[in-house]
Amino acid sequence: MYCDGVEAASNLIRTAPDVRSPFRYEGWAIDPACGLLTCRYSLGDRAFQEKVSFASGVRWEEPEVAEAARLVFLLAGVSYYKTAAPPVIDLGQTAVTDAERDFLRAFYLDGLGEYAYRNELDLSGLRIEGPAAEAAAARRPAADWRAGDPGRPLVPFGGGIDSIVTVEMVRRRAEPALFIVSRPGDRFAAIERPAAVTGLPVVRAERGIDPQLSEDARAPEPRFLNGHVPVTGILSAIAVMAAVLEGRDAVVMSNEWSASIATLEVDGRPINHQYSKSAAFEAGFRTVLDGAFGGRLSYFSALRPCTELWVAQRFAALTAYHDTFHSCNRAFYIDPAKRLDYWCGNCDKCCFIDLILAPFLPAADLDRIFGGSEPLSDPAPSAALADRFRTLLGTSPNSRPFECVGEVGECRAAAMLAAQRPDRADAMLLQELARELPAQPDLPTAAQLLRPAGEHFIPDAYAAEDLLV
Repeated sequence: MYCDGVEAASNLIRTAPDVRSPFRYEGWAIDPACGLLTCRYSLGDRAFQEKVSFASGVRWEEPEVAEAARLVFLLAGVSYYKTAAPPVIDLGQTAVTDAERDFLRAFYLDGLGEYAYRNELDLSGLRIEGPAAEAAAARRPAADWRAGDPGRPLVPFGGGIDSIVTVEMVRRRAEPALFIVSRPGDRFAAIERPAAVTGLPVVRAERGIDPQLSEDARAPEPRFLNGHVPVTGILSAIAVMAAVLEGRDAVVMSNEWSASIATLEVDGRPINHQYSKSAAFEAGFRTVLDGAFGGRLSYFSALRPCTELWVAQRFAALTAYHDTFHSCNRAFYIDPAKRLDYWCGNCDKCCFIDLILAPFLPAADLDRIFGGSEPLSDPAPSAALADRFRTLLGTSPNSRPFECVGEVGECRAAAMLAAQRPDRADAMLLQELARELPAQPDLPTAAQLLRPAGEHFIPDAYAAEDLLV
């Protein structure tokens, strides 16, 4: 047993998984002494193990812990299924309800939409086979923890403007703790620094992905298929298990309205890079959790009706975080030696964060945040940098990037508002981008985007007054 959640790769089979073989869920086990959940899968003659370790929690013997572990097991399998994407998933001895089976199929099909698109795969014929479980209502009586009143929620924290705004909203109504997942023995400074600013307790878990995946990715001739997986869904399940172990009553996410907007459509089918941050995922996962826990644990996004523009406006007032938050893609490279502790100023995420904050922060403040390399203030922007902004604004022939960024209407509203600021009058790139925007009266106005934009699952006791719609 490996108490640190990491197991060295051994006896690696050098043959590629057989796509004709089903992807099989072999089983899971928990070790309370080590605080460890082990999930086992197979594909052909290759076996995979994922290990998730929890730094705290004393409720390992509670039946809810086993339910939570089963859900982690079900969702984490997608990382190993993608190595070959066979047409059949065999759940082995793991029984699921009809609702869980339907949710799991959507999780694979929609959550792997980008992966299938990039690998030119058709997963529409996917079958999930395995034993059926009775409905949860028949297995255990429903219960209600605190009747929806704020209690002790867990807030998954990624260090960006979204989770920071959520923390500051929730702490006024409840007693939250942050939840941070990292790789074994590794922590991201871009998360730890703003987490320290909150002053809140931190609940931690470490997710140890089977080393065969990283070894294959580094191989001269990889044998596995690779691509984006719905990782937020996996982390949501791990957060639920951490909440149960801690005796907490809610997991509060930070996913906005625009996370439900498709990145692109192919043959009429939406493909959403942010599927596991979407309202569709949230609704499906809530149904599964209600079935598993009988209403004893709440899961919702505190920002679901909010646009990125709304979030940026509120983050602008949270000045204590302005020197510590860091959402640049290069801050989260797996290889620590390649990580940047400053904003690169060139990636899609840098451009989006700059654009969405520009209406609400002085140009000098944003330039300081970006270490003197704010993209919108670049006096001689490259064609590539300008095109990144045009892609966000929908004025480039390139499709929207596969990134966690806002939708076109939000970006255009931000550009127009920023271009009207007196301290942006000489920002040549921004003014040029604003002049290029077409007149589209069908798009929401900035005023509309600064109000709640849709339905949500936020309990009234948690919702800010201006979110109650």
